[in-house]
Amino acid sequence: MSKRRRFVITSILLSLGFVAIQFLTDQNRFWAIGVLGLATILLFSWSLLEGLGRNMTLLTLALPTIFTLGVGTFWFLLPSNIFARIPIVIFYGIGIYVLCLTMNIFTVSLVRTIALLRAARGVGFVLSLITSFLVFDAILSLRSMVFYLLPLVLVVSFPLFLQGFWSVILEKEFIKEIFVMSAISTLIMVEIAAVLFFWPVTVVVGSLFLTVTFYILLGLGQGKLEGRLFSTTVREHLVVGALVFIAMFFATHWGA
Repeated sequence: MSKRRRFVITSILLSLGFVAIQFLTDQNRFWAIGVLGLATILLFSWSLLEGLGRNMTLLTLALPTIFTLGVGTFWFLLPSNIFARIPIVIFYGIGIYVLCLTMNIFTVSLVRTIALLRAARGVGFVLSLITSFLVFDAILSLRSMVFYLLPLVLVVSFPLFLQGFWSVILEKEFIKEIFVMSAISTLIMVEIAAVLFFWPVTVVVGSLFLTVTFYILLGLGQGKLEGRLFSTTVREHLVVGALVFIAMFFATHWGA
């Protein structure tokens, strides 16, 4: 069976999984999303079988799995009607197929040069941002205690950073530099999440600020790994962060 056919089957099966969740109770839906996350790992392992090994290539499974969990948890926040759910299923199915293509390019690029590699990195970067927003939005929507909030941000952020930085290096062996960069970036994300916990900000605005922070850290980290971390690049990212922070400041309800 060709890879492209496996990608289509993976997209269809996972999309049908989301449709099936509709027929479950709310409590069972939560567990079903976890099962769907495990199914994502298995189906992507099958789809990318030739390029995976017991090495850093397993990071290609991180983004698709978190993407599934992100869309799945965001699913709870939508109105319970078909007009709101069908576009999400279509978006998810297309996203999974694009992720199959992107992760395949990453694994194949380990053994031979592919012209589409730079485009794949760009697509992976955008999907990482979308995924981070969906997951952070779901986490902040829980409005849980800070002791639960921060570990969730940590568990989500670290593999996203690790996969994002690895997509620049594309080596099979463990690389200490990207591990350290991921750990530092994750620590910053956790610290900002802790500040937002005490900041009277809405869920959407808080999620957007965390996503912009993720964008800045991942963008600067990838620039450093590519040897393209110029002063203009740093300035552009910091300006984006400053503008979003100012917007968040004025969007915050400071009243009692």
